[in-house]
Amino acid sequence: MSNLSEKELSALNDLLSEEELLVKKFQMLAGHAQDANVRAEMEEISKRHQSHFNKLYNHLG
Repeated sequence: MSNLSEKELSALNDLLSEEELLVKKFQMLAGHAQDANVRAEMEEISKRHQSHFNKLYNHLG
């Protein structure tokens, strides 16, 4: 594990929570989208935030 300070761990935890929420929000928006182009864009944005989450999570281990 990286030698992160308590402050860094707290900030990382906050960022992980925010990215997780964004993934869920854009998945929900994609699920409700009537237009296929809008749905595809929302899914792409969700995937982008999932990638952000994964990159941040990798800093923990």
